[in-house]
Amino acid sequence: MSVSPGRRAAFEVVRRTLAEGAYTDRALHAETRGLDPRDRAFAKRLAFGTVQRRGTFDWIVAQHTTRKRLDPEVRAALHLGLEQLLFLDGVADHAAIGESVELAKPNSGFKMVNAILRNVQRQGAELPTDEEPEGAAIRHSHPEWLVRRWWDWLGADATRALLAADNEPSELALRINTLVPQDAALDEIPGERVGETTIVVDGAFDAFAHPAWEAGAFMPQSRASQRVAAYLAPQPGERVLDLCAAPGGKTTHLAALMEGRGELVAVERHPGRATALERTCERMHAANVRVVTGDAAEFRDDAGFDRILLDPPCSGLGTLQSHPDLRWRVREHELSSLAAIQDRLLLAARANLRPGGTIVFSVCTLNPGEERVSSADAWRTFPSTDGTDGFYCSRDGG
Repeated sequence: MSVSPGRRAAFEVVRRTLAEGAYTDRALHAETRGLDPRDRAFAKRLAFGTVQRRGTFDWIVAQHTTRKRLDPEVRAALHLGLEQLLFLDGVADHAAIGESVELAKPNSGFKMVNAILRNVQRQGAELPTDEEPEGAAIRHSHPEWLVRRWWDWLGADATRALLAADNEPSELALRINTLVPQDAALDEIPGERVGETTIVVDGAFDAFAHPAWEAGAFMPQSRASQRVAAYLAPQPGERVLDLCAAPGGKTTHLAALMEGRGELVAVERHPGRATALERTCERMHAANVRVVTGDAAEFRDDAGFDRILLDPPCSGLGTLQSHPDLRWRVREHELSSLAAIQDRLLLAARANLRPGGTIVFSVCTLNPGEERVSSADAWRTFPSTDGTDGFYCSRDGG
């Protein structure tokens, strides 16, 4: 039995995530190179959903076998089949089962893949209720420690809604770059215009293969992320600092809001990421950006800055839709150390601020412990209520 290109690519993404610890989004980019848009969209939906629901699928598999450890290719094939049988509409059961079995070969575990998937096809899968955190963690496939933290913070109903939203496909939003003339090709992108500079894409679309991307006409960037630079509101001619700048979505947005006038200093610690940031700024025609390679916590500029964006390292718990493996990477004990790093960076930001200037503190997470500053106009977004990434953003006057 042949395997469709989308399923083959999704299998490799899931297998690499399980066996090699690969980042799912990066593995997807590599494994779908050259696929047509429809196959690529299917591979993304299948791979992301499968990795997100890893906890649920491990629980289901444990109801059907006493084996404690499965080879990565067998586990990946099983999970892919379960995703299609239980959560993907429009997929024929025989294709979901048959191609999953083929993907497990030549490993002898293909027989177990076939048996478990056919049992689930006949009997379904009765998951625990989500009335309590333990059952909700299994039903919605999140680490139990995270479910309990959100349960205590948000309450049961809001947590259940957030858990369910995290397993839905993330939005694909594009920020139109106002530093270049409007590209007529943007009108051909399927989706809805939101305001003057945002397109929320609807349907299969490969942003990085579109000629308007190479021309710098747009930047893929969630609507929540787009709010951050606008909240800082840099003005043309000002001196602005982006302290933790890569990969550059917010940096180039700041440059656009400044109309390319004034000086925007972007600090990035990692040399490779700094080089990539320079290329991004060049592609986006952000000519007023100066990239500095260095430790943001140690950065000092005696001339000071009118406005500073501090988007420090965080747990990323607001981006579990677009980073499906992240929920399985974050460890609860790491959250306090992240907060300490954020505090150090905040001190550095304040040391570089001119009198009367403004700092905006932004994190793409949903964790009160990482909300290191507060202001009366601080805002949060939630995937469950806003349809975009989870963010916290606040001002600090220095």
